[in-house]
Amino acid sequence: MSDTASPAAPLPTIRLKIERRSSHPWIFQKMVEKPFQKPPPGTIVDIEDLGGWVGRGFYNGHSRISLRVLTSNRDEVIDADFFRRKLTQAVALRRDMHQLDTVTNAYRLVHSEGDGLSGLVVDRFGDIIVLEFFSAGMWKWREVIKEVFLELFPGTRFYWFAEEHVQKQESFDCWATELPGSVDIVEHGVRFKVQPGAKHKTGFFVDQRDNRHYLSRFTPGKKVLDICCNTGGFAVYAKSIGKAEETVGLDLDEECLETAKQNANLNQARVKFVQTDLYPWLRDSIARQQFFDVVILDPAKQTRDREEIDLALKQYLDMNRLAMQVVAPGGVFLTCSCTGLISEDLFIDCVRRAAWQAGRVLQVFHLSGAGPDHPYYAHVRESRYLKAVWGRLL
Repeated sequence: MSDTASPAAPLPTIRLKIERRSSHPWIFQKMVEKPFQKPPPGTIVDIEDLGGWVGRGFYNGHSRISLRVLTSNRDEVIDADFFRRKLTQAVALRRDMHQLDTVTNAYRLVHSEGDGLSGLVVDRFGDIIVLEFFSAGMWKWREVIKEVFLELFPGTRFYWFAEEHVQKQESFDCWATELPGSVDIVEHGVRFKVQPGAKHKTGFFVDQRDNRHYLSRFTPGKKVLDICCNTGGFAVYAKSIGKAEETVGLDLDEECLETAKQNANLNQARVKFVQTDLYPWLRDSIARQQFFDVVILDPAKQTRDREEIDLALKQYLDMNRLAMQVVAPGGVFLTCSCTGLISEDLFIDCVRRAAWQAGRVLQVFHLSGAGPDHPYYAHVRESRYLKAVWGRLL
């Protein structure tokens, strides 16, 4: 393709202002010397610090993340074979090591930095593969990426996109493909209808698959409340596999609730879905002393901006304080955060304060996150965005 460089061709060199002391793949704009001739966004470059060559990756002078390091091996060329090798390794982790095909036909194939492919997220839903681009560099290699996945998953249909704020930050135009229509997926025997490109970015929250299954062990014969239920994942599991006596799902989004009802019907699961704002609904339930044996709180991401972390924590505090007050004594409470900027320690402390304000004692018995199809490198903690705190409320 026109954006690739011959292995023998010299690459542009970008120099850092400092000596690099981290193996993190992101190098920010303030650490980079402005080149005399600025390469186009997404150009593959060699990277040097004050001590010499340190790596090779994508350069984007328009982005806050000016460099995305793809390799620290000087002998490794960034070409089609590089992407074929990295993508094949990523798929092998899911299919060979974790054998996810025995459990589901929907899982994450590439988790950006967690698979050494900064700027690319890929999810599989049956015969549809959805690619989300976060960098101009990855967008330039889309045809090679598509070709590799066609080799690994023959007959696949594709949908790709990049969110508008990403295109603006990274200075590239991503034309999304035509929406592929809905597809039914299965995980742990539970069926869901997925519409790539609608609501949730790639189509469905595959990251909560193991948590949905784990929850079902606590729900037989119980009253279950799924707050911010989206398309009904936890609620449907609780009723279909978990054999809950009563299941209620709350969400403000009418379109998501319509899909949730379809998902419940796919599994012959009787679930009551309510379109409502969680705050007045919970306050009313507290006033009426309406309690549930199992409560799940899984809200959307609260912020992408480091300047708004305190506000996001306050929102988590308020939601958790109210949700805890409708959990029956001795009941199970699962609370989640998918805000990557908030660490697990910060989130647990927020939940602790919520319990104190609610006048409850929270006995934490399990901490979890996304499934094994969402790996992360130890030196790139940002990839571990999902936090799930499981407890018993006394």
